[in-house]
Amino acid sequence: MDGNGSTWDGVHKLRGWLDSEDQAAAGDVRLLRVLKISEEVGEAAEAITGALGANPRKGSSHTWEDVEKELSDVIVTAMVALSTITPEAEKVLDARVQRLLERLDLG
Repeated sequence: MDGNGSTWDGVHKLRGWLDSEDQAAAGDVRLLRVLKISEEVGEAAEAITGALGANPRKGSSHTWEDVEKELSDVIVTAMVALSTITPEAEKVLDARVQRLLERLDLG
């Protein structure tokens, strides 16, 4: 991130902002943040469809740069959700990546 800290620092800032704004949200914030991932995945799917021009009604409505942005939103949203569920989000993600690498004999 442009010298302003790590990606996780940015995620924690986003989560802090959401925490201050979500006071009026009904229900479990953890659940809502996990569900938000599905919304972002849908936007990524729409962008891919548009980049491929696969919807005859819309044609080429998106670019691959749009897909990159939407996939980044999916990742950030998942990171925010993970950090909402556990204060050890960084460790949890690192451990999971390591486990996947070990399972494939890459780690």
